[in-house]
Amino acid sequence: MCFSLVNKAIVETAASKMARCLLLLTLFLWLSCCSSYKYETYFFKQKVDHFSFADQDSFIQRYLISDSHWDHSGGPIFFYAGNEGDITLFAENTGFMWDIAPEFNALVIFAEHRYYGVSLPYGNKSLTEPKYSGYLTSEQALADYVELLAYLKTVIRGAKNSPVIVFGGSYGGMLAAWFRIKYPHIVQGAIAASAPILQFTGLTPCEKFGQLVTADFAKESKECAEVIRKSWAAIDAVTADDSGLAWLTKEWQLCQPLKGKDDVKTLKAYLMDVWTNLAMVDYPYPSDFLAPLPAYPIKEVCSQLTNPGHGPKLLLEEVFSGLTVYVNFTGKTKCVNIDQQADVRLDDRGWDFQACTEMVMPFCYDGVSDFFEPAEWNFEEYAENCHQKWGVYPRPMMAPKIYGGKELSAASNIVFSNGNLDPWSTGGVMWNVSDSVVSVIIPEGAHHLDLRGSNPNDPESVINARKVEKEFIRTWIEEYRSAHNLVGNDRKNTNTFEVVEPHL
Repeated sequence: MCFSLVNKAIVETAASKMARCLLLLTLFLWLSCCSSYKYETYFFKQKVDHFSFADQDSFIQRYLISDSHWDHSGGPIFFYAGNEGDITLFAENTGFMWDIAPEFNALVIFAEHRYYGVSLPYGNKSLTEPKYSGYLTSEQALADYVELLAYLKTVIRGAKNSPVIVFGGSYGGMLAAWFRIKYPHIVQGAIAASAPILQFTGLTPCEKFGQLVTADFAKESKECAEVIRKSWAAIDAVTADDSGLAWLTKEWQLCQPLKGKDDVKTLKAYLMDVWTNLAMVDYPYPSDFLAPLPAYPIKEVCSQLTNPGHGPKLLLEEVFSGLTVYVNFTGKTKCVNIDQQADVRLDDRGWDFQACTEMVMPFCYDGVSDFFEPAEWNFEEYAENCHQKWGVYPRPMMAPKIYGGKELSAASNIVFSNGNLDPWSTGGVMWNVSDSVVSVIIPEGAHHLDLRGSNPNDPESVINARKVEKEFIRTWIEEYRSAHNLVGNDRKNTNTFEVVEPHL
């Protein structure tokens, strides 16, 4: 599902799948023992279209609430801006919010993004044609969150004057930052972790992402990176005839036999996804979201990739030894399914549509400064593929125009955190924009490591990053209360109702 960085022969996967994964990764990007997190599930009636009066359709949005640690006399609200997946997975795997909720006496809310999980505006028809799918945009999703928060502040006793801090990682981090930018009167601050808001045309060079993936492997050993670089030509050489296709199918224990060029392209796309996923989840402790993995999985993979001088078959045998760390670390996998990179609960069709509309993120590779197969960014071909698949043409500058791109001088109260191991950091905000829009760099951090729950093996840099984030959260809450004279008894008895199921 995630991070297909494929060659120019299938350019639509090279970018659309790449971008759509921003994203899907976020679903399982955090290790946590989440069965201990307790929450209630509710539903809210939303408009399908918040920005016109022509469409009166509505749908049911799911959201989750925990008030276990909440100060009912105006304690803060910690709001997770759901991204591309089932919201229960985010709630069960976002340890940072749960870890600090008791310290802040916070109400915790997770809102599901429209068109994901069970929040489907048109049921099974939601992604079938543009008249149904066309309402899947970040703008509509943010408007959903505004309406939901307004509703909850009315029906939850004590919440009327509660400051709201929004959290998110990856695409969710983008949403968190944009929420604060577009609706500063609704949310008082944003923790935007690994949020590549600059991964758009003209804002970030398309080659940077692949170069950082490569660097993550090369820091373990140059031989490791070189084995991967040479593997593409080795695959072509071995699969040039039927006997080679059969050999690779057997040697790599593939679930389905390779039958021709299209299958080989799919295999290469799968490998590109795997190497990228490993770069994103190169955590300092075992994890099991995308796949069961050891601590520092790239190190384990590279321990198997040591001899780039091998001939094609020996080289591919070596590659498979490294690949096994990702696909079969537990020893329980019976065969390698190249159509499935991660947990089956990850549904990426919605993001694929978004990547073909407003989330157009260019990626390109040259095979020299990176270890991927060369692939140019070809927007025209990409756009035609989108039209064939979804019946829409992408608008590559839509998001930067709406949210400002690099122009953040008017923004306030946002922490952009990025890890230097995370390839998505290449499209992140890596500098302090102002005193209140700041960048927190985590040198040893992979993809939004700071949003994961605390772990004894956390590097000092992520521990410090969380401390900085907590201090900003505290400041934002205090500023809000001071500005609204919300102290002592002024915070009490601001509502008259408990949370109830909406009458639909």
